[in-house]
Amino acid sequence: MPPPSSPNRPVRRALLSVSDKTGLIEFGSALARRGVELVSTGGTAKALREAGLEVADVSDITRFPEMMDGRVKTLHPGVHGGLLFVRGNETHQDAANKHNIVPIDLLAVNLYPFEETISKGADYDTSIENIDIGGPAMIRAAAKNHDGVAVLVDASDYDAVIADMDANDNHTSFKLRQRLAAKAYARTAAYDAAISNWFAAELEDDAPAYRAVAGKLAQTLRYGENPHQHAAFYTTGEQRPGVATATQLQGKELSYNNLNDTDAAFECVAEFGIEQPAVAIIKHANPCGVALGGSLLEAYEKALRCDPVSAFGGIIALNGRLDGATAEKIAGIFTEVIIAPDADADARAIIAKKKNLRLLITGGLPDPQAKGFTAKTVAGGLLVQSRDAGRVTQADLRVVTKRAPTEQEMRDLLFAFRVAKHVKSNAIIYAKDMATVGIGAGQMSRIDSSRIAARKSEDAAKEAGLTDALAKGSVVASDAFFPFADGLMSAAEAGATAVIQPGGSIRDDEVIAAADEAGLAMVLTGMRHFRH
Repeated sequence: MPPPSSPNRPVRRALLSVSDKTGLIEFGSALARRGVELVSTGGTAKALREAGLEVADVSDITRFPEMMDGRVKTLHPGVHGGLLFVRGNETHQDAANKHNIVPIDLLAVNLYPFEETISKGADYDTSIENIDIGGPAMIRAAAKNHDGVAVLVDASDYDAVIADMDANDNHTSFKLRQRLAAKAYARTAAYDAAISNWFAAELEDDAPAYRAVAGKLAQTLRYGENPHQHAAFYTTGEQRPGVATATQLQGKELSYNNLNDTDAAFECVAEFGIEQPAVAIIKHANPCGVALGGSLLEAYEKALRCDPVSAFGGIIALNGRLDGATAEKIAGIFTEVIIAPDADADARAIIAKKKNLRLLITGGLPDPQAKGFTAKTVAGGLLVQSRDAGRVTQADLRVVTKRAPTEQEMRDLLFAFRVAKHVKSNAIIYAKDMATVGIGAGQMSRIDSSRIAARKSEDAAKEAGLTDALAKGSVVASDAFFPFADGLMSAAEAGATAVIQPGGSIRDDEVIAAADEAGLAMVLTGMRHFRH
């Protein structure tokens, strides 16, 4: 509840100092028409004057010139006293009178574009110069004294302030000032988070003493994973192609689960770059089909064959420009979201006929080996880790069985292991001809995942009218070591001929011996890909 001394407050003097001048002239003009004295700095003052508005320089308040390339201009008692003195407090008013400090009733500041600067890969010195000092100091001062001062950090709030003043005889209401203050503190927190994380990256410090995670509201969601949960989508400013940076061309609003699944799909398909057409079909954040092909259409058909039942209502991610033929095929079954770097005119026209189908265009693929970190909450804290940017190549593999994989088996093994990185643990992936043919995910035991994947390959074969299970003659990938030989033997019984797994179990020798006895080829990666 607001304190008793929180009436509407008049706006007689406003300090405007903005880096992003969107809406500035309109806002300044609206204030001036309402009799508000405008005070400003540098480029903001110049822009206002060029628009024909009368503006006082901040140096008129501080009686001190801007200096040091503008680094020192608002860090002065004349500014901070005007923002901080408590209206109605006799001691504060006496101090203001004694030192000729005039009240500032409204502050509009947006900060130097630090986040934008570093996202463009600016050098160290340029990044440092884009760290704002005076702006955050003024924002925090005004926000603390929101009982008397309205503080704006976002041009989207300009109209709301003018409307509030019109409704209250050129005064601002406490409710508005309180809401603006909360937003102001969140903005400076996000700004400082971006700076501290940039420093941590520059220092290659994976565990800084304090870790700040912040985001900007992109979308209020209807609900979370379930209808009784509240949810919202925040973006961090990282310019990584994906759901946060994509343009949605059509379809209804994305839900919490849509966003989560679409991110999983696009990160998965990005593993295969742009060298060969690739498609990933995701359901509940797990791949239910991934494939490479000579075209996107072929890749989609191969991915769909792996688990056509689960693909119903799924998310489709492509690594290339969606074409008409592939769009026509995808539109043949119920699909929630399609995400791709681009889509041609034919594809857009076909998808447009499905009004509820969302089509997202990203302009590129995320780099699966780029540095970054992920975070999840636990009670009372955060778990933060570097992004799983690990990748194994053929040179990293160690053949541990009497039989080495054939060339085709080796290609399929490397493909399957990349998919395994995106399947919830325990993960088992059968693959053949650069396509998944059976996936087992998220089980408490590895042998259960193996059996589920084998069963899915049988079901998919029946759906396709085939006699043999799709896993017959396939390879198998495991995201972590086989603790016992039973999971391996289950894969052999399903028809797998070669195995890729991290190794590292105390029973590795037992597992290797079982593989030799079954005539399997097996390679160890030395790297695991748990995903919980």
